[in-house]
Amino acid sequence: MIIGRGLIASLFIDDDRDDIIFFASGVSNSLETRVEEFLREESLIKKTIAENPEKTFVYFSTCSIYDSSKIGSDYVLHKLKMEQLIKNNHNQFLILRVSNVVGKGGNPNLLMNYLVRSIKNNETINVHTKATRNLIDAADVKQITFDLIEKYDFNKIVNLAYMQNYSIIEILEIIEDFYNIKLDLNLIKNGSGYDINIPDIEDYFRINNLTNKESYLYKILEKYYS
Repeated sequence: MIIGRGLIASLFIDDDRDDIIFFASGVSNSLETRVEEFLREESLIKKTIAENPEKTFVYFSTCSIYDSSKIGSDYVLHKLKMEQLIKNNHNQFLILRVSNVVGKGGNPNLLMNYLVRSIKNNETINVHTKATRNLIDAADVKQITFDLIEKYDFNKIVNLAYMQNYSIIEILEIIEDFYNIKLDLNLIKNGSGYDINIPDIEDYFRINNLTNKESYLYKILEKYYS
């Protein structure tokens, strides 16, 4: 059972299961402040739990919870509240805090979509030189989710992110190499990042030989932006 219509929800369309709720219909904009948007997700979670007490509830939350610049924001407080709501009201759940997922389609304002679109339009790109982002292939999000389900690794919170962060400069250097172009950059000395620990899933990247961050991003570019 899939709740949602965005990038993450689309990953499970071909592998939907009657015994699992894939809940990916939450508030996705970390700058959101509208109360009605938060209440919409809360009401939908309560309704879904009440109507499906026997199903495993897989909730896609966010690693933005670790972002010091967003502590106390309406968005982060809401996500923490939704996690607690699920923990308190459902017998079998899996809460996945996801980083920056890169896949086919998705929100045009997501980082990689924005960068590639700017490149194709020959636009100057504003680069916050101190900013970092954690990018993870949507295909890995799907596979790791099913790995956890198959191991019956429930009733916990798992960080679903790549092993290392990328600086924005690193991302753009890899993009330049991939497209064999020189980008027009406007360097701005600010920005921030935050580390994400992934003890539950780190072995996945080692087993699948995905530990080299440059080749990992190169494969993402080949898959979705070539």
